[in-house]
Amino acid sequence: MLLQFVTMSIFSDNIRFLRGKKEKTQQELANTLKLTRSRYVSYEDGRSEPPIEILIKISKFFNLSIDLLVSVDIRKYPLEDILKLPDNRIVLPVVVDQLGNNSIEIVPQKASMGYLSGYSDPEYIESLQRITLPFLTNGKYRAFPAQGDSMPPFKDGSYIIGKYVENIDDLKPNKSYVFVTLNDGISYKRFTSKNKKSITVAADNSFYQPYDIPLGEIVEIWQYASGIFPEDFEAVSFENYDVKDMFSELKNNIKELENKVFNLKIKQGS
Repeated sequence: MLLQFVTMSIFSDNIRFLRGKKEKTQQELANTLKLTRSRYVSYEDGRSEPPIEILIKISKFFNLSIDLLVSVDIRKYPLEDILKLPDNRIVLPVVVDQLGNNSIEIVPQKASMGYLSGYSDPEYIESLQRITLPFLTNGKYRAFPAQGDSMPPFKDGSYIIGKYVENIDDLKPNKSYVFVTLNDGISYKRFTSKNKKSITVAADNSFYQPYDIPLGEIVEIWQYASGIFPEDFEAVSFENYDVKDMFSELKNNIKELENKVFNLKIKQGS
């Protein structure tokens, strides 16, 4: 019951605030929504809850998602500084420091898998730690943990800072991006091409084959902007890195095969 009260209180405050921004009277907004003034005022005062069809009308009128209207106190954030994403999602807030530098949220290494369930939750985004880098301006940035060995020189413990890409048509061939997808989670790959149904990406480590990502699986795309490396970082030669990985893989396969042969001989001997 308390949660419901808080939600309706936020909604009431939001529509009152937004109506003021639009410089509309209660009667004018009620006429637009095809409601009586008294019915609209009951929503603005928090005395009654609007049905879903009215929520949709209000959402469309203010051009803000229902989720945003009922769950986030938008008075805290300048509307021009709210970054809207596809499918009525938002990134809140676009925070800047005293010098006007963008705040960069850091997705934790241990909680990277949780990003898929939290990327659309404003409270989750706001809970992330932040840093500012004065040389990264004019855009929305986020830092993602590097995992695996598919994109040298990034190794476990490194962070990849990406700039949010608003339109998939803005992808540039041979440029690196962080792709957030429903099946693979967070991955760092190089974009190669696009067709009507998918995009093709590739790892810088040529040991891995290029592959397609269906457009419907893509949640977010962030263009590589910078990197944060651990203190013991050492530059790695791409060519040596590939060969090293290949021999390591072969060595493991040979060892597994030897174990299988050994176990088979024991069974035959018994």
